[in-house]
Amino acid sequence: MSSAEDLQRIEREALAAIAAATTPEEIEAARVAHTGRKSPLARMLAGIGSLPPEQRGPVGKAGNAARQAIEHALEERTSAVQADALASRLAKERVDITLPGDRRKVGALHPIMQVRREIEDIFLGMGYAIADGPEVETEYHNFSALNTPEGHPARSMSDTLYVDGEHRTALRPQTSPVQVRVMERQEPPIFAIAPGAVYRRDDVDATHSPMFHQLEGLAIDEGLGMADLIGTLEYFVARFFDRSLESRLESRIQPHFFTFTEPSIELHVRWTDKRGRSTWLELLGAGVVDPNVIEGAGHDPERWTGFAFGMGLDRIAMVRHGVPDLRLMYENDLRFLEQFA
Repeated sequence: MSSAEDLQRIEREALAAIAAATTPEEIEAARVAHTGRKSPLARMLAGIGSLPPEQRGPVGKAGNAARQAIEHALEERTSAVQADALASRLAKERVDITLPGDRRKVGALHPIMQVRREIEDIFLGMGYAIADGPEVETEYHNFSALNTPEGHPARSMSDTLYVDGEHRTALRPQTSPVQVRVMERQEPPIFAIAPGAVYRRDDVDATHSPMFHQLEGLAIDEGLGMADLIGTLEYFVARFFDRSLESRLESRIQPHFFTFTEPSIELHVRWTDKRGRSTWLELLGAGVVDPNVIEGAGHDPERWTGFAFGMGLDRIAMVRHGVPDLRLMYENDLRFLEQFA
């Protein structure tokens, strides 16, 4: 048998082995057997130099043609086997995209925090800054700096939650101490709000809780008075409650008394309790800052005047959502809370 005939036989056997391969492992074995350094084709090409001169050209040409045919067959078969393997894998791992996906529960802010964020945005838009302070406060910042004298009922243990036996430290009953701290460290003009948790011995009915949330505001500047305060409160109520003229919230302002403001007022709104009775509900207290408070913080009350206000965020959430009992806000009942998600 001539060398040309041997090359033809080697090519036929190689192509047949490649065509029979059905896995990547079988293709790799065929590649090594028919194109490797010890393959018949490699030995045949290595022996071309020992052939008579007249046979070297034809045999070399035929050998290169055989090698190219085998390599081409390997490439095509490799692609075909990989495609078959991918199709088989996709068939086994098929996902029915028409099935509903797994539902993930998405959390939401508590309704009180939702109200707090919305009110903060309103006052930030009016130029107020957000201030913060400690929840465990000194007697001075809780009472003395706010013009609350010794013997005042607010200082008694029946109203305030003290954390020591000497009445020197207490859980803050309001966020007013934050206003004092702001005035102590900042020169007027001052426009700040102080949201946060407060604590009182107060759980007499469905509109009170021993722990609740307040947002207080303070404005100190030259020439501020009661008209500025009422205008601020009316603007706030309009922005927060009056979504449309048909659903305007009925409100009223009446005189009141606070030790740290003079004169003082309360803002009431019309509210329906859980028995369906319509009544006036106090929404917030406010007033012109007492000159003693401004002077105690180190500022001249003859030059600087201002106003302050404080609102219960929990009660505002009640009014906003028509909730008849404040205690529902703290029971952590998901059936209730999910209504506001």
